[in-house]
Amino acid sequence: MNVKQLSLFLENKPGHLENALKVLADRNINIITLTIAEASDFGIVRMIVNKPEEAVKALKESHFTCSLTDVLAIEIEDKPGSLLKALHAFSKHNLNIEYMYAFTEKRGDKAVMIFRFDDIEKAKTSLLEEGYSIVKNIDIIGA
Repeated sequence: MNVKQLSLFLENKPGHLENALKVLADRNINIITLTIAEASDFGIVRMIVNKPEEAVKALKESHFTCSLTDVLAIEIEDKPGSLLKALHAFSKHNLNIEYMYAFTEKRGDKAVMIFRFDDIEKAKTSLLEEGYSIVKNIDIIGA
């Protein structure tokens, strides 16, 4: 049920992201969505790809530092206040969000948000209890 997210650590210099993405393109690995968090000297590229294990292997073979992390993709209503409502549910269950970002496509009339929690199993149980739909990895990558 968890979504596998690829985290790629890059020096914050021109061409580094391009070189990493070329490794993925050469292996026919499709990026479904991504976000970049940066500091002055480095960046963390977080992405959902269609072949996460193959992506990590290819990047490591090319001397990139990367890892796979479990995240949750959660459907929320696509209207004002929906994210706030979800955050309230997280607080109610004492769930700590490490980070989040929006998925690039909607699922029907729902928006999809990607969340990394400090306790992903507790988060799944709590969110299902609150009536949230958790999107499966296979539904995200379209495999």
